[in-house]
Amino acid sequence: MAHGLSKSKLMSFRQCPKRLWLEKHRPDLGGFDAETQARFAEGHEVGAIAQRLYDTGGGVLVEYGDDLSGAVERTQQVLKGSPSVPVFEATFVRNGLLVRADVLLRGADGPKLIEVKASGSVKPQHVEDCAVQSWVLDTTPARPRAVALAHVDSSFVYPGDGDYAGLLAEVDLTVEATRLRAEVPDWVLAAKRVLSRDEPEAAIGRRCSTPYDCPFMAYCWKDTEYPIANLPGVNSRLDELLAAGYHDVREVPEPMVRGAQQLRVWRAVRDGRATLAAEAREAFSGLGWPRCYLDFETAGGAVPRWAGTRPWQQLPFQFSLHVEHADGRLEHAEFLDTSGGHPARAVAKALIEACGEAGPVFMYTPFERGCINTLGQFCPDLREQLEAIAARLVDLHPIARQHYYHPAMQGSWSIKKLLPAIAPEMDYSTLGEVQEGGAAQRAWAEATNPATGEARRAEIRAALLAYCRHDTLAMVTVARFLEGR
Repeated sequence: MAHGLSKSKLMSFRQCPKRLWLEKHRPDLGGFDAETQARFAEGHEVGAIAQRLYDTGGGVLVEYGDDLSGAVERTQQVLKGSPSVPVFEATFVRNGLLVRADVLLRGADGPKLIEVKASGSVKPQHVEDCAVQSWVLDTTPARPRAVALAHVDSSFVYPGDGDYAGLLAEVDLTVEATRLRAEVPDWVLAAKRVLSRDEPEAAIGRRCSTPYDCPFMAYCWKDTEYPIANLPGVNSRLDELLAAGYHDVREVPEPMVRGAQQLRVWRAVRDGRATLAAEAREAFSGLGWPRCYLDFETAGGAVPRWAGTRPWQQLPFQFSLHVEHADGRLEHAEFLDTSGGHPARAVAKALIEACGEAGPVFMYTPFERGCINTLGQFCPDLREQLEAIAARLVDLHPIARQHYYHPAMQGSWSIKKLLPAIAPEMDYSTLGEVQEGGAAQRAWAEATNPATGEARRAEIRAALLAYCRHDTLAMVTVARFLEGR
C-alpha cells in the first residue's frame, strides 16, 4: 500500500514547510545532535514502559523493518483477532498518510487510541499529533471512541524493582482531537503540494526552534559572525528584526536596542572590545579564605533509575572541588561513582570531607545548590552538614553577567562561552569525548551499563574526571579574572 507521508513528516510540515521539503529531498543538509538523539532514545524507553503498563494480557506489538506496508497488513490481521487484545504500534494509512499508534486498546465499548510522550505535560503539538492519528483511524475498524495522551507524571516516585505503575498520567483529548481532526485533510494536501514542487521559501525566526529545534537551522540561517539571535532578551522581537533584514547584531540600529543588558552587548559587539566593570571586584570583598570551587555532574531522565527518585530529578554521581588558598595555592579533590548503584550517600560523604568547614564555596548558576539539597533528601543524617555547605555557596554567574561581556561570548554567560574569552588556552574544545554536561550524562550511562567492558569503562572515567576538573579550574580562572587577580 503506497504512502507518501508519515505522521512525523506531517508534523515537520506544521512547523515549517521547508523543513518537510528538506527532510524528504535533502536530508544530507541537516542532522540531529547527540542531545536530540538522546531525547529520542528516552522517548523509546518511555514507550517500552507504556507497552508493559498497558498490556493487560496477550498484547501484540506490530513490528516492522523497512517494510511499513507489511506492518499495515500485519495490523489488519491482528485486528481480526481477539477484540480485547491491546495492540502496540498498530500501523494505518489513509490518503497516503501513515501513522503508527503507540497504544490501541480494544474493549466492549470500542477502541481507545493512546499517544505516549516523554513529556511532563500536554503540549499544543501533542493535540495535533492525536488529531492526525484520529483522522487516519477514522475510516478503519479501529476507529477510536476516545483519544488520550499519556505523559510522564513528574510527581511519580519510583518504588524500585522495575515497578513503573503510575509513571504515566493519562489525559483525555477526545474533544480537542475531534475538533481539530477536520483540518487534517487540508494539512495533508498542502504537505503533498510542498513535496511535489521545488524547495520552498520560508521565513526564519522563532518557529525554527518551536516546538522543536529544526535540524536545518545551519542551512537556512545566514552565516554571520554575531547572529542577531544572540542578543539577550531578543526572542520576543526576533521575527520582527529578521523580517526587517537584520541578521547580525552589528546591523541593528541603536534605537531598536532594548534594555541595559542588550545595549551593553550591542555596544561591545559594535566596538569589538570587552567590557569589565570595576565593581566586579567588590563582589569578592570580605569572602575570606580558603575558597572552594564546586561542580557536580548528575544523572536523571524521564524514567527514574533508583528507588525514591522522581522523573528528571538530578542526582549527583560526581563532583570536582578546587580549593584555593590565600597564597594562590590550589588543591583538588574529586569523586566519581560509576558503580550504577544509588550514588547519593557516597557523594555526600566525600563532599563533606572535601569542603571543610570555612570559606566560600563558589558555584556557577544555582544548580549546585539544588544538588546539595537533593543529597540532603536522601541522606537525612548528613543534612545538617550539607546545609552548612549550602549556606556558604556564592554564585559566580550573576557577578559575571552583571559586570563582564566579550563579543566572543555570543550573547551567553555560560562558563563554556565565558572561558574562551578570558583564557583561550582553556577552551572546552581541547577536552576529549566529554565536553559538556549532556555528554557527561551519556558517558556515565555507558560506563554504568553492565555490557560495557573494563577498558572502555576506564576510558570513560578518565574523560569524566578530566571534564569535571576542567569545570572547577575554569571557575577558579573566572573568579581570579573578575576580581582582578
